[in-house]
Amino acid sequence: MDKPTLIVTGASRGIGKSIVSLAIKSLDANVIGIARSKEGLEQISQDLAALQLADRFKFVDGDIAEKATADRAVKIAEESWSGQIHGLVHNAASFDINFFSVLTLVQLALPSLRENKGRIILVGSGAATYTVNGWGAYCSSKAALKMFGETLAKEESEVTTVSVLPGIVDTEMQTAIREKGQANMTSEHHAYFVDSYTNKKLLHPDDPGHVIAALAVNGASSLNGQFLSWDNEELKAYRQ
Repeated sequence: MDKPTLIVTGASRGIGKSIVSLAIKSLDANVIGIARSKEGLEQISQDLAALQLADRFKFVDGDIAEKATADRAVKIAEESWSGQIHGLVHNAASFDINFFSVLTLVQLALPSLRENKGRIILVGSGAATYTVNGWGAYCSSKAALKMFGETLAKEESEVTTVSVLPGIVDTEMQTAIREKGQANMTSEHHAYFVDSYTNKKLLHPDDPGHVIAALAVNGASSLNGQFLSWDNEELKAYRQ
């Protein structure tokens, strides 16, 4: 049986980097990573080469908000390994990347995903369901992404679409919130994130990353349309 092929956006750091690494090393998948940081993607390649796994990873350095980047990733998938796409993981931040880019990438990947009864995993956020001062674009994009996932699950029932909330993860985004967030956030919201760091409550990217990668490889069709936290009991089987 062919190894599954995944496309992962936001692949060069944080949760995305963990998803790529775990999918290849622990879940026997091939991965095409997309990110703007060529340096970060090349580092992943070097790390995998040291483990003799370099042939399992290909990448596209570019802005996923541009259709040409998505085109390149899908073309690489069609020309590599089994020539199929089995899973798509969308992990990104700003409005144009969070929402509009996933529309394009899903449209391009859907023919292969339909054929393989594949999976689309959207990295969501609690910010899809509540407001935070200074986070207007982020909250709006995550809310749009949540509804897109629910709609896609109904329209494309042969493809399993799941939105996963990764929790508060120790990433560069959290560092930026602590260092700069007080300019626009309420003092209560900012203090919550600072306290989470001070009290060592931040998650390692591998924790939600493994759940997301495992869902992309073998997520059950019964989860189609769900919006779940990474530590939800329904996802227990996908944890490390």
